[in-house]
Amino acid sequence: MADVKTVPTIDSVDAFLDAVEDPQRRTDARTVCAAMQRLTGEPPVMWGPSIIGFGSYHYRYASGHEGDMCRIGFSPRKTELVLYLQPGSQHFEELLTLLGKHRVGKSCLYIKRLSDIDREVLEEMMVQSLAEMERLYPSI
Repeated sequence: MADVKTVPTIDSVDAFLDAVEDPQRRTDARTVCAAMQRLTGEPPVMWGPSIIGFGSYHYRYASGHEGDMCRIGFSPRKTELVLYLQPGSQHFEELLTLLGKHRVGKSCLYIKRLSDIDREVLEEMMVQSLAEMERLYPSI
C-alpha cells in the first residue's frame, strides 16, 4: 500500500500562503483561512504540501483502509480555491444553487474568486460540514 502523503506537517501556513502567486487568490485564501479558523476554533495546519486543514478525524473504510484527515480544509491552487467540505457535495445541493459561480467534485468545491460567490452561503456550508463531521466522527 502506498504511503499516505496527506498528513499534518510542521510547515508554516503563513509561508505557504505568502507563496501564493496570484494576489487575489492569496487574499481570498487568507479570508477562507480566517473563516475556517473562527468556525472550528482550531489553528490552521498544513496537511501534506498543499492543504490547509482544521481539526482532524480518523476514518476506516469497509475495505480496511484507514487514516486521518482534516475535518475541513482548503487549498489555494494555481487557478482556483479548492475547499474540502465533508461528507460531500451532494450534502449541499440546495445551498449550491444559492452559492454563485463554482464547480464541484465528490468532496471538493472549486471557486475561482470569493467575489464570484455569496460568502454567507459558503459560511453556512462550512457550518453544516462541521456539524455533519461531528455527527459522523465525534470529537474526542
